[in-house]
Amino acid sequence: MATRSDVPNFFVYGEPSRSLDVGFMHVETIMDRKSLHFGHVSPHKHPLMGQVTYWLKGGGTYRIEDETWNFSAPAVSFVPSNVVHGFDVDERSDAVVVSVSDDMLKAIAPQVALDLDVPTFLTGQPSDPVWSKLGTLLDMIAEDYRDRGTENELVLSGLISVVLSLMGRIGGRMALPSTSATVSLGFALRRAIDLHYRKDWPVGAYVNLLATTPHLLDKAAREVFGLSVKELLLERRLLGAKRLLMFTVRSVEDIAGEIGFEDPAYFSRFFRKRCGEAPAAWRRRHLQSQQGGEPTLPQSGEQGP
Repeated sequence: MATRSDVPNFFVYGEPSRSLDVGFMHVETIMDRKSLHFGHVSPHKHPLMGQVTYWLKGGGTYRIEDETWNFSAPAVSFVPSNVVHGFDVDERSDAVVVSVSDDMLKAIAPQVALDLDVPTFLTGQPSDPVWSKLGTLLDMIAEDYRDRGTENELVLSGLISVVLSLMGRIGGRMALPSTSATVSLGFALRRAIDLHYRKDWPVGAYVNLLATTPHLLDKAAREVFGLSVKELLLERRLLGAKRLLMFTVRSVEDIAGEIGFEDPAYFSRFFRKRCGEAPAAWRRRHLQSQQGGEPTLPQSGEQGP
């Protein structure tokens, strides 16, 4: 495969990478973009979302990082964000592709019986009942998305959680290639940041936690995610802030403290610099867009992220 520095970042295949709304989901079939790839999808990665791909007919060759499989349907994969993947399939092949933003994956991870930090590729037999269940669930996801878009987010996220858990039950997870120490360190860093970003740790604390050096950690962050360790930390804080702004009624001051900013004014400047508007204005605009009318905050009994 191409070196990681040469690998393009996409939103969905063929479209330039872009920022995603909180709770973003997208569902389409491989053949929806046939005119772009004609069955050959070059190595690429998605910086901000993971993908489930369920092959319902046909077959070919699938690649994730340095691993390659020759497969026939049924087959299913989960590829986290920033993992390089691609495939070559025959003209009879088709698959349902479910793209899910990183923030949504983090929200459902506690309910999912699959490690969402590593890629997975599984094959099976059509006669196996678990594959019939997977096919039914993916049909339901595709139909609901086609009819309602992401209007029914709770239903879609629940169905996706079940799909991922069934994949965990099937087993056979693929470990990241042992030769890719930098990639492995990059994903270990992301897991550590997810656990500790609220504590306002300096970069050195992550160096010590992962038993590495500042140079190697920065190299892993830049190669896998295209960001320095500090920028990766700040982006994770921003994601946490957006979810709390959208899904809770907590004050901006309270949210600032929750994600590790002692000074609410500094948090507001940080947020405005990255999003172009103050946290309260961002909250009003996104809630108004979500409601399709006047902005209203969630009720106090609703759960957060």
